[in-house]
Amino acid sequence: MITIQVAGPDSAAGRAPPGPDTWLAERRPDDRVEMTGPLGRPFEVDPRAQHLLLLAEGSGIAGVRALADEAIRDGRQVTLLFGAPSAREVYPSSLLPDELEYVVATADGSLGHHASVVDLMPDYEAWADQAFGSGPLALLRSLAGLALTRRGRLGVASLGRKRGSGRPLPPGSTQARRKAFLQVALDQTMGCAAGTCLGCAMPTGSGSTLRVCREGPVFGAAELDWEAIR
Repeated sequence: MITIQVAGPDSAAGRAPPGPDTWLAERRPDDRVEMTGPLGRPFEVDPRAQHLLLLAEGSGIAGVRALADEAIRDGRQVTLLFGAPSAREVYPSSLLPDELEYVVATADGSLGHHASVVDLMPDYEAWADQAFGSGPLALLRSLAGLALTRRGRLGVASLGRKRGSGRPLPPGSTQARRKAFLQVALDQTMGCAAGTCLGCAMPTGSGSTLRVCREGPVFGAAELDWEAIR
């Protein structure tokens, strides 16, 4: 993850600076920008996983785009479920690898499924070895809710644990992300981006916190206390 330092207020116009996305989009070739990164931790693909399900909405496509390329390069099968308000805002299929299965959902029904991208997840979760979500907080919260009930809905039986398998994994660790069925990438505003101000701290189910700029921005969905995140 890269953080972009936006210039200070536009004193000539007496306005606050635009948001980072708008400001970056207005840059021109040879413009200089101050950047810090990479920060945090990435998605973790289990070496045994062969079927990857990617879910994104809007600008969240940026969070899974590189993952799609890497997975296909490694010989994995990839399905991308993408949600948008309308056909005009759908990510172009021409910018995606030919080997990827691309399924679109639009809120107004103008392209693909007339539904939320969340509604498509149950059709693919039995096929997927791992799932990866990127987009607005509301989307990630809904995906996490589905992932938490996945085993029960699919009728997956628990036949006992191997010795040592019940040991808790360190929160925010590579192992915790890799073991999770669903990993999510949080788009969170950060303060210092150095892990000291705790402005990007996220609550966990165990009562501790995880920092987006250090342990994140990618987490195992089950690690976070979604009810406490606002």
